[in-house]
Amino acid sequence: MFTANSGNSKFIKDEARRLGFMFCGIAKAEFLEDEAPRLEEWLQKGYHGKMSYMENYFDKRLDPRKLVEGARSVISLGLNYFTDQPQADSLAPRLSKYAYGRDYHHVIKDKLKELLTSISDRVGQVSGRAFVDSAPVLDRAWAKRSGLGWVGKNANLINKNSGSFFFLAELIIDLELEYDLPAAKDYCGTCTRCLDACPTQAIVSPGVVDGSRCISYLTIELKEELPAEFKGQMDNWMFGCDVCQDVCPWNRFSRPHQEPDFEPHPDLLQLKKEDWDEITEEVFQKVFKGSAVKRTKYSGLTRNIRFLRQDLPGEDGNS
Repeated sequence: MFTANSGNSKFIKDEARRLGFMFCGIAKAEFLEDEAPRLEEWLQKGYHGKMSYMENYFDKRLDPRKLVEGARSVISLGLNYFTDQPQADSLAPRLSKYAYGRDYHHVIKDKLKELLTSISDRVGQVSGRAFVDSAPVLDRAWAKRSGLGWVGKNANLINKNSGSFFFLAELIIDLELEYDLPAAKDYCGTCTRCLDACPTQAIVSPGVVDGSRCISYLTIELKEELPAEFKGQMDNWMFGCDVCQDVCPWNRFSRPHQEPDFEPHPDLLQLKKEDWDEITEEVFQKVFKGSAVKRTKYSGLTRNIRFLRQDLPGEDGNS
């Protein structure tokens, strides 16, 4: 059994910075009592849409000790993905900044494995698991608990110094560490820019998003045809959506990432509207090789582009 060691905590944070993470905070692995009723209500209201997997492993989502036997600590990490590189054609269908480069799941998982190895090399055998947005872990709750920021009205984690354009990931390990204090304050104040700007009114109340209305859900998670009710509301997004982050005042502090793997394919940002309208599977495979956009597949992306065409005058036979 290991005991808390502030030197180990500092070592972990130093290693995280060496690996390129913007933030690293540590919280005690325990039951998320405050999150239980919120998660239950969110599911009961059907805000998860067709993402039925969200209903699974309810207890594991709330207690990391059910995911990792003997878990003592949850190490939360943030990796910057902000870019100020725009798509060259302002009329081209848009994709979220996070999808410009290599699939973040792979990039971050590699870094987490290296971090876990470094911890074991320092203190001896440590058991743990790495999580990158692909398992029943409440990322934002743990990031908030470990002091990385607060959960904004758009339900994203926001950091006072860096905004919100960063990925969250966790290492859950059986090593007792020195724990950080949770974020003490919500700095959103009376601002409602994200609620006012959401194209589909998916932010139903401060901090609560109806996932079934979110453009990211519609363009990525939803596998069937897009509901007709969203015609004219997609704001030209074909994969993901950045609106609630783009309008957030805290993102004036965002700085371009330094991660080579997140650089876009040379052709990606140069594609014009006509190129997207006529994109072939060959071009799709070339431009999005190793990209998170592969999740929606060629068929899904072209479905989204076809739906966007209906938003334009004359595209569906009407003027």
